[in-house]
Amino acid sequence: KVLLTVLIIGCFLSTLNQTLLNVALSNLMEVFSVSATTVQWLSTGFMLVNGVLVPITAYLMKRFSTRQLFISSMLFLLIGSIFCALAPNFAMLLIGRMVQAVGAGIIMPLLMSIVMFIFPPEKRGSMMGLIGLAMIFAPAIAPTLAGFIIDYYSWRWLFIGLIPLVIITILLAVKYLINVSETAKTKLDVVSVILSTIGFGLILYGFSNAGSHGWDDKVVISTISVGIVTIATFCLRQIKSNDPLLNLSVFQNKVFTLTSIINMIVTMMMYADMILLPIYLQNGRGFTALDAGLLLLPGALVNAFMSPVTGKIYDRYGAKPLFIIGLIFIIPSMWIVTDLSETTSFTFLMIRTIFLRIGLSFITMPLNTAGLNALPKTLVTHGTAVNNTLRQISGAIGAAVVITIFTAQTTSHAKSLLVETPNATAEMVRTLASILGSSDAYYFMTILAIIAFILTLFVPSKKMMQQNG
Repeated sequence: KVLLTVLIIGCFLSTLNQTLLNVALSNLMEVFSVSATTVQWLSTGFMLVNGVLVPITAYLMKRFSTRQLFISSMLFLLIGSIFCALAPNFAMLLIGRMVQAVGAGIIMPLLMSIVMFIFPPEKRGSMMGLIGLAMIFAPAIAPTLAGFIIDYYSWRWLFIGLIPLVIITILLAVKYLINVSETAKTKLDVVSVILSTIGFGLILYGFSNAGSHGWDDKVVISTISVGIVTIATFCLRQIKSNDPLLNLSVFQNKVFTLTSIINMIVTMMMYADMILLPIYLQNGRGFTALDAGLLLLPGALVNAFMSPVTGKIYDRYGAKPLFIIGLIFIIPSMWIVTDLSETTSFTFLMIRTIFLRIGLSFITMPLNTAGLNALPKTLVTHGTAVNNTLRQISGAIGAAVVITIFTAQTTSHAKSLLVETPNATAEMVRTLASILGSSDAYYFMTILAIIAFILTLFVPSKKMMQQNG
């Protein structure tokens, strides 16, 4: 029990840290006078390091003990937070974020693998639900907390506040944490690490620059193409290797592959929404960071407390009915915000976000559990690593694509608005264009939700899973 508690606190802190800055981005754009595309590197860069690290976690979990991994990941989080708190310029803040991300990248897969090791399949849904509570509760309170701190104190307190909490977690871990799995001396496939780092790095770099440079930019096209080729090489190397860094044979399992694809789409929508809504509220409507945080709070709390409930329902009925219910909630909540205006009411947006979050709570943790339960025990750590890699990368790509659509559409709306309303002030044009841009980005998300729904219909039911078991 103590073991799980310490791990969940660690996981809570690293997730909290990941989402703390979403509401702060508008504020940091002013503080360091950087553009939206530059400032989003605080999120994208974080996910990038996370995504690059996750393939290595399968190796790290074989090589080092639970205790060593957990304590070192917390130390990274601590050092990164100190860097960020003291950052004199944007570059330093970004470096601090990257160091924090190293810590966060190790924690998630570690926690999921431990649950898979300790608990029998029929209990895993409930346990994953509890972890979900920590994972979702953190992003739930993060925007409100961050909004409050930014409006009343300084953004530096976002990091100063984390430092004592991380130190306490490290002390608890030193005292109570035991090792769950045996370690083995395995060789690290350095070439694979380099390939995955370069490949994922280039793809994310390309996607996030598409926002400011446009999709026809030579740098954008070449980085994405080279990235894809590098990842293909990485995958071939994994398939041929006897001791692969990421065991891709998990994709031979149909259920795992399906849930992974749905997982990627859902993650894209979730991250994109968490970034887009605050931008619309702050840039388009002039709300403060605290308002933006408060708007997201009820939905996120509902999501957090639903998580253990959906975990129990999953243990009883399997994944398919949960996915369908979830998407029935998600599709309308994406569709309903495709016509945002300057008069869309705060309450309306809040209720819409609650609906979206109820939908997500039926999907996020059951997806992970269903995919991993379908795998034999020997592949679970690899399954977790693959799962988390895909989640981080799709989250970053989702955020980047949505910001790209938002930026591109806002620019084109601004041009046409200047023609249509020649006597409007620049401020009015900018605000309106930003609102219209947000609406367009939500069209894209609605389409994603519909694709996820179609895929869900192919997931086998619990009966079928047991027959094939």
